[in-house]
Amino acid sequence: MASIKDVAAAAGVSVATVSRVLNSHPSVSPDARARVMAAVESLGYRPNAVARSLRTDQTRTLGLVISDVLNPYFTELARSVEEEARALGYSVVIGNADERPDLQDHHVRTLLDRRIDGLLVSPTDGGSPLMLDAARGGTPMVFVDRWIPGVDVPVVRSDGRDAIRDLVAHLHRLGHRRLAIIAGPAATTTGSERVAAFRDALASYAVELPDAYIGQGDFQAASGRRVTEGFLDLPEPPEVVFAADNLMALGALDAIRARGLRVPDDIALAAFDDIPWFVHTDPPVTAIAQPTKELGRAAVRALVDRIEGRPPASVTLPAHLVVRHSCGEPRASKKPEPTASTERRAR
Repeated sequence: MASIKDVAAAAGVSVATVSRVLNSHPSVSPDARARVMAAVESLGYRPNAVARSLRTDQTRTLGLVISDVLNPYFTELARSVEEEARALGYSVVIGNADERPDLQDHHVRTLLDRRIDGLLVSPTDGGSPLMLDAARGGTPMVFVDRWIPGVDVPVVRSDGRDAIRDLVAHLHRLGHRRLAIIAGPAATTTGSERVAAFRDALASYAVELPDAYIGQGDFQAASGRRVTEGFLDLPEPPEVVFAADNLMALGALDAIRARGLRVPDDIALAAFDDIPWFVHTDPPVTAIAQPTKELGRAAVRALVDRIEGRPPASVTLPAHLVVRHSCGEPRASKKPEPTASTERRAR
């Protein structure tokens, strides 16, 4: 394996000059820089990343702590983060909190010990002392999807309030009046925000949300099954179950089918967080979709801005309703795709 001395000899420069080129120091002449990079390429030289980080105080590595890697929403988010980071010259180390605050803190501590340049976090709760200390102690950090109120950290998230309002309007037009929600943890901003938005949307139609129609979940499938079973045992079960995330919706679907019931004939189902699977269920699930890829890219750009000394900005993007057939929507016949001849006739 070639060493930095081999590169210097091949380029006809000093080891110090090679080091300055590799660290993008502006004092090197264009000619020397070109010879060094040609030698690096011909010898296949790879700098020691650990040694370089000790000299530059940078590792070109970002940490990402996500709430649940099994949740397709966070899987897609992580992929988008990794792609954008790579495009900007950074690597990503991912920690899966599994919706557990203690595991979240373990990953945060480990990533900080590895001297990452910055941290992306989707908090599982209202904020542990470790998280708060890291945020207030100057660690470049961005909250993505969820956030900790009162902490001065940029937040990249989607706003689902209008989409939830659209969902409730859609359900009302279909004639549904008894609507229930499987809520996420109240300690998370997304958990509390989605319940509040659902309640407010119902109130605009003078529809109440009784306590019996609010089930406490944890953003995982087992809680969706448990809560839905409770709804189905009520003397007057809801007409619609709205799950505040995709995994809880899948759990709800399991519970409904386990009772021998059908969606939407016996009970309707809608979800927050659209996923590719929902088009393949029977019936396809009406859901609220978040701009997941855009959120991941925006989160990385905000964090890199903070790392590189530029003022980072919080970003809020809108979610939107995707109407399918799980709430009793009519199944219209699909229109044929236009052909060249029909387009010519239309003109």
